[in-house]
Formats: sequence, C-alpha cells, structure tokens
Amino acid sequence: MQPVILASALLVGCLLAVQASVNQQLNKAVGTPYGASTLQLSVAAFALAVVAVAAGAIGAVGQLTQVKHWWLLLGGVASPIYITAGILLFPRLGALTSVGLFVTGQVLGSISLDLFGLLAVPRRPLEPVILFGAAAVLAGITVVVRGQQAGATNRSVATPQAGWVALGVIAGSVLPIQGALNAQLKGDIGRPLAVGTISFVVATLTIAAVLLALLAVRRTPAPRLAPLRGMPWWGWLGGFCAATYVTATFLLLPRIGAAATIALTVTGQQLASALIDQYGWFRMPRRPLTAARLAGLGLMIAGSILVQLT
Repeated sequence: MQPVILASALLVGCLLAVQASVNQQLNKAVGTPYGASTLQLSVAAFALAVVAVAAGAIGAVGQLTQVKHWWLLLGGVASPIYITAGILLFPRLGALTSVGLFVTGQVLGSISLDLFGLLAVPRRPLEPVILFGAAAVLAGITVVVRGQQAGATNRSVATPQAGWVALGVIAGSVLPIQGALNAQLKGDIGRPLAVGTISFVVATLTIAAVLLALLAVRRTPAPRLAPLRGMPWWGWLGGFCAATYVTATFLLLPRIGAAATIALTVTGQQLASALIDQYGWFRMPRRPLTAARLAGLGLMIAGSILVQLT
C-alpha cells in the first residue's frame, strides 16, 4: 500500500471527529440540534451534487428505477443519526469518549454484519482474534470513561448516563450498515458520486421530516438563521467533511480494501478526537489526556485494527 493512500485514509477518519466538533458552533447558532443537522446535511448534499455534476456522474441518479430493492436507499438514514448524536454527545462527554462510543458501535456493527452475513456482506467466522479485538475495544472505552470520571471535577460531566452511552453506540453501529447498503446501491447505479448524492439527499429529507414533526409538537425550538452571520467560518466545515468522507471512502475501498479502510479511518477518528480534547480545538472544552485515557485510546485503536484486518 502506498504511504500517501494510507495517510489519506487516516486523514479521512480525522474528518469525522472534526465534523462533530465544528457542528457544535452550528448548533449554537441555529439553536436546535435537529435544525443544525438539517442545515449541515443540506450543505453536504449540495456539495456532493456539485461534484457529481462536475464529474459527469449526476446522470446516474436517473437509474434509481433500476434499483433492485427500495430499502437500499435507506443507507442515508444513518447520517442524521450519527450527526445529531455527535451534536448531543460532544459537549456532554467530550470528543474522545464520544468517538470511543461511536467506534465501539462501529466495531460491534461490522462484526454482526460479518458473522451473520447480513446485507450481502460475505459471512466470516468469529475467530478468536476478532473476539480479542472486540474485547480490547470494549475495555478501551471503559478505561476512557472511567478515566474521565476520575479526572473531571464536575460529576454531571464525569458520569455519562446510560442513555447517552447507548446513543453513542447505536450511532456508531449504523455506519457499517450504511456502508453495506451504499455498496449494494453502487452495484445497481455504478457511480459512487451519484450514490453519495442520493445518500445525503435521503439523509437531509429524513432529518428535515424529524425537525418538522418536533416543531409541530413543540419539542424543539424553531431554528434561528440570523446568528449564523456571527458563526466562525469553520462552523460550515461539517457538511464538507461529511461529503469528503463519503466520497473518499468510496475511492479508498477498491484501492486498499474495506478492512484496511475501516481500520485506518477509525484510527484517524480516535487520534483526532484525542487532540481535540487535549487542546480544546474548535472551542471545545479541554479534557486533558491522562495516562488512563491514553491507555484506553491505545486499547481501542489496537482492537479496531485487529477486528478489521483479521
């Protein structure tokens, strides 16, 4: 594998942690996580559509009538779940803990797809090394959470509620499902950029429907647009990070394989989230990397690589 390609995969993974962090500024400006997710996904869908037009791939969208199963279009539903979860979890748990929960869900989700051969993913036996890797990931996130509890002075921040932990794991677990559905959709349509555009249009429509439903029952405030003028310029990067991640993973998969792509992008996620916590980048609260949290980070990275590269 070429070093440039490997470095690119790591960088793409870093973008997911950056995306979740910069979305906090978008959420502060808009005033509701569902409105912020709708706006961010709209930006991603528009960016991918522009790239698809420039690459001459947008015409493949017209092949939707040839898709074998309608539920292949549901891959886009994973994006609003993941993005909204990031907006809700990052200020509560910090970047490293939140991404650790996402990674735990990704690992468990990918193992389930492999073990049961779901969504046309080739079945793979549950080998001892995979079990060891999964155990390392679970041990790592446990160490990270406990390390945060020990180091925090605010107990409401230090002790994540079970509901937030479950949300993080679920949000991570839908990403492998999204990848499997989009891979099948690519087989029917043939153009990765068209698949990415379709996925983000579905994602935008999904979260917009949720926002409208919540507004109807007054469970969320109406989105504000005026404060967007005072938002830092990098607050808009979330949509571009998402669009770049989807496009890059489609390009990386045939070059280095699914296992290496997932292992490297997951590693990038964890490394970037650790730096964001340590230095408080993107106006995130600083959460120093103690020895315990670094040990947990190491366990999660090692476990993720073992699971995906076995």
